[in-house]
Amino acid sequence: MGLTIEKLNLHYGSSHALKNISFQTATKGCTAVMGRNGAGKTTLLRCLMGVLPATSGKISWNDQDVAILPPFRRVREGFGYVPQGREIFANLTVGQNLEIAAAAAKVEEPEEVIAEAVALFPVIGEMWKRRGGDLSGGQQQQLSIARALVTRPELLILDEPTEGVQPSIVSRIEDVIAQLRGRLSILLVEQYFDFARSISDHVVVLSRGEVVLHGAASDINDEAVKRHLSI
Repeated sequence: MGLTIEKLNLHYGSSHALKNISFQTATKGCTAVMGRNGAGKTTLLRCLMGVLPATSGKISWNDQDVAILPPFRRVREGFGYVPQGREIFANLTVGQNLEIAAAAAKVEEPEEVIAEAVALFPVIGEMWKRRGGDLSGGQQQQLSIARALVTRPELLILDEPTEGVQPSIVSRIEDVIAQLRGRLSILLVEQYFDFARSISDHVVVLSRGEVVLHGAASDINDEAVKRHLSI
């Protein structure tokens, strides 16, 4: 059960961006993917969501091969995605961003699901009628995470959720992930080692498109991870 990636390869033209990636996420826990800039972390997430097509390999979710499914089908199978750069609908209100996500995922009782997301990020309720593009970077990040959550995901995929946000919001995001990790599977790409380490059950380290370290967070050597993160 959960997400299993087996010998996943992806090419950009002649460039081999992902090389035989294999690992399994923690079931109802958090798996952190770390690595230097250009290691292939965002490429991996975009491939898992179907935004980029894999060249070869297998992506299994709850024993079903989802590698051939388009992105919207993966959402309906339980994937929730918070991309790098947030990608909210800037010209729509906060409320409309959430309502559209719930409608697209065809969730039952959308009002209840949206209320749960707002409870996790109260600022969203305060900004309900504000245009997404008028929010601060930290507020947009909270909206982006909430938008993914209203699709009722079983697997939440987060691409650097702390990037460019102030410490108080980083703390809020950390609290929310800690609350969610016992309820669903989380795959987190993160640059900040201490943040990722504090909330992760498993750690995967990429270098040049390959897995160079993988294991339980409690067993993995912190110094070995940091060596692969330093420039």
